Amino acid sequence: MAGSSHGHTPAAWTGVIIAFIGFCIAGVFMVAAQPVGFWAGMAIVLLGGAVGGIMRMMGLGQPRHTHPVHQVTGDNEPVGAKG
Repeated sequence: MAGSSHGHTPAAWTGVIIAFIGFCIAGVFMVAAQPVGFWAGMAIVLLGGAVGGIMRMMGLGQPRHTHPVHQVTGDNEPVGAKG
């Protein structure tokens, strides 16, 4: 994906940073044998995904581009079906 700006958006950075912090918290509490702290860290990981998704919906993520292969041509028949 040379030349792509995939993931270089405020939504992506924020979501990943929050998820990374949650992952670190979960790891510390897992080593400390504290299940409540581990699950709190996992909840923060999920929160990171939710925050990133909300920010993307707010317009802070990468816009969706339709790939040329997936564009609709207006025909409702499969390619090669015309006889």
